Amino acid sequence: MKCLHLLLLIVFVVPVMGQRQPAFPSGRVVDLTYAFDENTVYWPTAQSFKLETDFEGVTDKGYFYSAYRYSAAEHGGTHLDAPVHFAKGRNTSDQIPLPQLMGAAIVVDVTSQCASNPDYLVSVADFENWERHNGRISPGTIVLLRTGFGKFYPDRKKYLGTDERGAEAVAKLHFPGLDPAAARWLTQNRSIKAIGLDTASIDRGQSTLFETHRILFEKNIPAFENVANLDQLPLKGFSVIALPMKIKGGSGGPLRIVAFL
Repeated sequence: MKCLHLLLLIVFVVPVMGQRQPAFPSGRVVDLTYAFDENTVYWPTAQSFKLETDFEGVTDKGYFYSAYRYSAAEHGGTHLDAPVHFAKGRNTSDQIPLPQLMGAAIVVDVTSQCASNPDYLVSVADFENWERHNGRISPGTIVLLRTGFGKFYPDRKKYLGTDERGAEAVAKLHFPGLDPAAARWLTQNRSIKAIGLDTASIDRGQSTLFETHRILFEKNIPAFENVANLDQLPLKGFSVIALPMKIKGGSGGPLRIVAFL
């Protein structure tokens, strides 16, 4: 199991046709990223994803060519929240060390709790229960929270609690998030690299102070939001690599995140 956790950090060298070339262990790869298109879920006040065609077709020289341009807010779809998003002076998107975005990961499954409570807060007790069955969360772990809300994406009404847009819609958001007390417990008692979940925010939809963001980001712990396909992952024994768009000075950005089983 330890070797599996190190598979993203170690390059194995084997002879191939008389030469030494890098080879990687085989295994299942799970894409944890939603595609970006006109249905991508953004915060009610944010600019949505827009793709426009510069050219698509056969050129005057007889060959096919296509090129497009896109525009979008930093925070939408599967994306990274950089610590500077809620903590002045902390890491921007381009400053997060790459090793912090890859490595051994776990899933804390709270789908049963969230099924009856769309405003559920993932608690310290949920982490303690995970540890009772799986062992203490190891230093350097990437933590993923499975609320079950991923099954609703991209239906904004079911996923966010409202399909309205604009500032007035924010008060109508209903989806689970991480309890600030649990965020504080993680930062004080465990040493995690990053945390992610299958909802639109690491704070629940009804949050107005975004305390969980502030607690985590003050400690330079980034968050992954709108993570896809968490239902395809085991509770432990896999690794993750999560690479955001490298926006200089950015508070976040589109994220391509995958798991290796």
